[in-house]
Amino acid sequence: MSVRFFLDTNIFAYTFDTKAPAKAKRATQLIRQAADTGKGIVSYQVVQEFFNVAFRRFPQPMNVAEAEQYLITVFRPLLAIQSSPALYVEAFRVTAKHRLSWYDSLIVAAALQAQCSRLYSEDLQHGRELEGLRIENPFL
Repeated sequence: MSVRFFLDTNIFAYTFDTKAPAKAKRATQLIRQAADTGKGIVSYQVVQEFFNVAFRRFPQPMNVAEAEQYLITVFRPLLAIQSSPALYVEAFRVTAKHRLSWYDSLIVAAALQAQCSRLYSEDLQHGRELEGLRIENPFL
């Protein structure tokens, strides 16, 4: 893959899902590809959402040491988009133009700001294109 791509929170959460081994395998492949190519991107929102799920919803919740290690080894190399007034303004524009929820608009705005051409998520409409950003559900 030669283009930049954005990974939504669910991609990371599925790597810990023992009840969905096919999704876990595909999610792991995407994260590995993101790290190996340097083309994968996440935002602070993805990191925050992931740890909220990891601490509260995993069958065996992550502890702080595990979370810190995951942050350093998995997220740090991919973390390219920080929260900023410019990101919020772009998310307002995306919300108004495309009628997405606020949190989905933040994800789309972050992917657009990072100049990604793909957004991997199962939370948005597969195949939809928003301003040159194609939404793909990698689990279909």
